[in-house]
Amino acid sequence: MSKRLGMVIDQERCIGCDACTVACKLENSTTEGWIQVETLNSPQKDVPSGTPPDLWLEFLPKLCNHCSDPPCVEACPNNAIIKTGDGPVILDRENCDGCQACMEACPYNVIQFNQQKGIAEKCNFCNHRLEQGLEPFCLICCEGQAIFFGDSNDPNSVVSRKIAERETFQLKLDAGTGPSVYYCKMKPRRRL
Repeated sequence: MSKRLGMVIDQERCIGCDACTVACKLENSTTEGWIQVETLNSPQKDVPSGTPPDLWLEFLPKLCNHCSDPPCVEACPNNAIIKTGDGPVILDRENCDGCQACMEACPYNVIQFNQQKGIAEKCNFCNHRLEQGLEPFCLICCEGQAIFFGDSNDPNSVVSRKIAERETFQLKLDAGTGPSVYYCKMKPRRRL
């Protein structure tokens, strides 16, 4: 079975600190981090779940879902976006002409346009680090240790174990893209 790299983000552990966003900005030399932290119910970070007096925050770091069938690849007229054999979807900044067709095709709204450079940009799972046998930088810098990365086709990988042990969800499954980013749901809250 071939390798399929994927990510699991544990909402129980995510504290909404934006360390992943800052790490992404630093590692990829971009003005915007390619991970944006929202809350589950809103693109803003301060909108709680629940009903008063039982309120809590469910943070949702959003990034490229590195889909099995990525619509951005088909949409790009310059072949600037490719799907690698082991999973990551890579955008080659040198081949991007800034047409933004990939942004329109992405159902997750996670491809960003860099106004200064006139090109699209997106998460690539830190492919340059993966090629050196290193993990994505967001995982290394995560304060809550909420990010897990590995081969989802390997039943012994940390990613596969998390998916098997916890209740998970993926974003916009109805889009039919086959996302490789999973979220561990928060456990139900119990009033004391």
